[in-house]
Amino acid sequence: MNQLKKTILICVIILFSGIVNAQNKITIDAKANGEQFEHFWSKCVGAGRANEGLRAGWLEQLEKVQENCGFQYCRFHGLFHEDMFVVLEDKGQIVYNWQYIDDLFDRMLDLNVKPFVELAFFPNQFAAEDSRTVFWWKAKVTPGENYAQQWHDLVKAFTRHVVDRYGIDEVLTWYFEVWNEPNLYPFFWHGTKSQYFELYKQSALAVKSVDEGLKIGGPATSNFVPDERFDGEIENRKASEKAFSAENINDLEWHGVWIESFLEFCEKENLPVDFITTHPYPTDYALNPETGRGKGLTRFVESAQLDMQWLKNIVDKSPYANAEIHLTEWNTSPSSRDDMHDFLPPAAYIIKTNLNCIGLTNSLSFWTFTDIFEEKGGAASIFHGGFGMINFQGIVKPSYHAYRMLNQLGDEKIYKDDYLFVSRNSGNGKVSALAYNYPKEYEGSVPAGTNKREEGTSKPLNFSLENLKPGTQFKIETLDKDHGNIHNYWEAMGKPEPPTREQVKVMKDYAESLKTEIVIVGQDGILTIEQTLTPWSVVLITQIN
Repeated sequence: MNQLKKTILICVIILFSGIVNAQNKITIDAKANGEQFEHFWSKCVGAGRANEGLRAGWLEQLEKVQENCGFQYCRFHGLFHEDMFVVLEDKGQIVYNWQYIDDLFDRMLDLNVKPFVELAFFPNQFAAEDSRTVFWWKAKVTPGENYAQQWHDLVKAFTRHVVDRYGIDEVLTWYFEVWNEPNLYPFFWHGTKSQYFELYKQSALAVKSVDEGLKIGGPATSNFVPDERFDGEIENRKASEKAFSAENINDLEWHGVWIESFLEFCEKENLPVDFITTHPYPTDYALNPETGRGKGLTRFVESAQLDMQWLKNIVDKSPYANAEIHLTEWNTSPSSRDDMHDFLPPAAYIIKTNLNCIGLTNSLSFWTFTDIFEEKGGAASIFHGGFGMINFQGIVKPSYHAYRMLNQLGDEKIYKDDYLFVSRNSGNGKVSALAYNYPKEYEGSVPAGTNKREEGTSKPLNFSLENLKPGTQFKIETLDKDHGNIHNYWEAMGKPEPPTREQVKVMKDYAESLKTEIVIVGQDGILTIEQTLTPWSVVLITQIN
């Protein structure tokens, strides 16, 4: 090709590129009518177990996420576990001791966080003598011979106590959830489906006997499945062959566990169901029925949205159509040793999923806010793939920034597409926006494992906000590979293990410090944003004045 032809071709490419960019530019009226939406992502957050909440670091981190991420409730396991000393014996008589629960609840409420009460696990006296236990702290999960009546009495006494202590008006705002993932036999529930349903029945009767307005719900089951493994009284592992052998698990039809049979049971028994709970993790651990070995199956990025749509449809068609939906655990995976939890990609996944699921649920509870979490015991590394959005030392991860940014949005949606969300605060009229880049080439699976996925397609962010007051200031914060990405920074430091006090301070400062700039609206009342979204980056744009 001669030089003239090359020059003409380059000019044509530049001209065409300019036309495309002009066509792709989005103009949004800041005064346009908005659509009200709920900050369901800030409703509830998870933690490990109740006793961990008595520690100073746990409480400091809860205060931080409440103030900056807006969490209203916190849910955790082990409320009735032995290390909370709830059920004692004195001269052969059962005595209830509420001091440890009181201390925890008092401190939470002082931080403006309410308990999302998970009623679990069995005290020694109510479990079978040879009860199965889970975790190193040995939570008892096998019901004893007289479990139903004993459990009813305990739940009733507990409910009466918290109403007496905190007042009925306060406790009417709480949620009482029965157990955790009872379908996972013999792990969290070493009993049958029918025995769990009886546990729910006794819990509901006990709570409502104190006040009919108190909220009770379940069945708190685990992730969705594409087969019949949980249709019977206990898990049928042979049925998981369907998921285990599928060429593409995203072609299968996934459904919630025990949801329909639970609602049928409650209708038959005339039991209240104020809210439905389950855990839409995007990962399924199907077992090979021949070897008994599991295989982690990670679904595609839209799986949580599909699961919520399925669940909402089931609830809407049931006799409990007015029941709230609370998804009381969720993360990129249900493993507390998944390296991805410490990396950048979960931030974009969190934001994409929550924004796409507006209107489908009343809460989607991130599991968990802290790495002060001991289901598998203590970890040897300060970054070990723990669930928390804050690590043990109090250093924030990218997932923390995702929730902090979501909390900065207003309550009226004025624009949304597949990577940009613009909102307005109905109270003060201030505009805020979130943009993110979840690269197209990675949409086939939710981020998991050791691959940081730092490569990928960048995306142009090109939009204008018009009808603004001239001189209005906006702050732009960018979370990306080089800003707020603490794991990379820790690696560059040489992975200090454990870090010195000074190193912790330096890492905390780095993790909190995003790329920040201030822009000012011109005399034409238009704010134009033109920048490149690198892979997995997230950009928050907030009106200051």
